[in-house]
Amino acid sequence: MELLTDGAANPYTCIFAHGAGAPMDSEFMTTFSRGLAAHEIKVVRFEFPYMQTRRLNGKKRPPNRQPELLACFEQAIAQVAEPCVLVGKSMGGRMASILAAMQPHHDAIKGVLALGYPFHPQGKPEKLRTAHLADLAVPMAIMQGSRDALGDKELVSGLDLPACIELSWLPDGNHDLKPRVKSGFNHEQHINTAIEASAQFIKRCLSNK
Repeated sequence: MELLTDGAANPYTCIFAHGAGAPMDSEFMTTFSRGLAAHEIKVVRFEFPYMQTRRLNGKKRPPNRQPELLACFEQAIAQVAEPCVLVGKSMGGRMASILAAMQPHHDAIKGVLALGYPFHPQGKPEKLRTAHLADLAVPMAIMQGSRDALGDKELVSGLDLPACIELSWLPDGNHDLKPRVKSGFNHEQHINTAIEASAQFIKRCLSNK
């Protein structure tokens, strides 16, 4: 498995999984990884099998089935082989949370961080993807845009989430944390805010590693 690492000498480690539609070296993934690396975080990126295939032949493919995604994530954890926080963009964050809910099998996992958690499929708010969160054995942080189409503030505020989950809302942000111009915020501000909060969370999770 090919790994892409930022801040290799940094003392705190996270493994960063991409979302369904963009690879590990997308603008969002790269910006966020380098931002975390500037805060003493070692960031290890990898790609799920379907994205690796897309990189080879240039053809878009749907994500692999969940067992394959989880197996790939586990391979990355084994390859890194040190205490870490699992970080994921959208689908990657969901897979990270599922692995963390399988504790204590994965005792290297000290926390989970989701950037735009997909609380439900597009246009199907009745199909919640939250049942496994009750089994989390480690802290989880979620950086969410308040108008995220896969879980906006109105919907998520009404959910009974476990106490181990801390939510950070980016005002008017969409699924990529991007606000509209009329909001008075910009994307760079929200990304920087999320990076700062994420770095603090990762350090807290690993401070007693």
